[in-house]
Amino acid sequence: MNLIEIVKTVIYGIVEGITEWLPISSTGHMLLLNQIMPLDVSQDFWDMFLVVIQLGAIIAVLVLFFHKLNPFSSKKNATEKRQTWSLWGKAIVGCIPAAIVGIPLDDWMEEHLGSPFVIAAALIAYGIAFIAIESVRERKAAGLLASGKAAATGSVYTPKHLAVAHSAEPLTVSQLADADARVTDIDELDWKTVIGIGLFQVLSIVPGTSRSGSTIIGGLLLGCSRAVAAEFTFYMAIPVMFGASGLRLVKYFVKGNTFTMDEVTILLVGCVVAFLVSLAAIRFLMDFVKKHDFKPFGWYRIILGIVVIAYFALLG
Repeated sequence: MNLIEIVKTVIYGIVEGITEWLPISSTGHMLLLNQIMPLDVSQDFWDMFLVVIQLGAIIAVLVLFFHKLNPFSSKKNATEKRQTWSLWGKAIVGCIPAAIVGIPLDDWMEEHLGSPFVIAAALIAYGIAFIAIESVRERKAAGLLASGKAAATGSVYTPKHLAVAHSAEPLTVSQLADADARVTDIDELDWKTVIGIGLFQVLSIVPGTSRSGSTIIGGLLLGCSRAVAAEFTFYMAIPVMFGASGLRLVKYFVKGNTFTMDEVTILLVGCVVAFLVSLAAIRFLMDFVKKHDFKPFGWYRIILGIVVIAYFALLG
């Protein structure tokens, strides 16, 4: 096995582990990385690898949220077990719109919308969307402060995830905007909101948009706090990624392909690295959204999109 290919695979795993969960488009980053530093593999293997490496990332969700997602836990009472089954049901139902639209269009999207300029456009468009949505939320929060409906050291809404009602530290406008959300706990998600988030996830079939970015934007627009939007995005990823990976593997073998030992090594290394990096990325995002908004990710997307356009325009 060529050591250089192993090093490149480790880099792919790091990129996947970070970008799968931050709303900056994992597929977009992986496709761009392939333009700059391609793996020495067949096209069929690359198409499969691009999706199946996500299994490493999704296992990190199962590990980090095992108690939350385990309906058989002896530490949960009957009500908590029902809530867990309900959460699984919501995660699966939320994926149905993307499955209905994405499965038939999978090959077409891959063939026609995988260019660097499409990815760059999606990066920029979603970056603007994040900044605009957060700005609107913060203007509304500033209005609450101005009208006297919320105090600088707390909110009349007493959100559970921020615990600001008795906080000695003043809330920032960004935190107050999150405190004013309609849904501040994952168990408060109703089915209408779940389906709405699922419809937003359909947008992620366009490379560069980001699955997590699409669902987080949907969650914010539908009244979820940042923490709820991010957490539910993790849960929705479980059926999506297992389903997408299974579909890609079936397509790969139906074409008559088999794995060489080098390909097995690349796939395993990529998944293991993506798993380890995802553990850190998920923890980072959940801590980050408790005190900050999504604007930094929006600016990152815009800057990256501009860099991509400039880079590939110069190459052309």
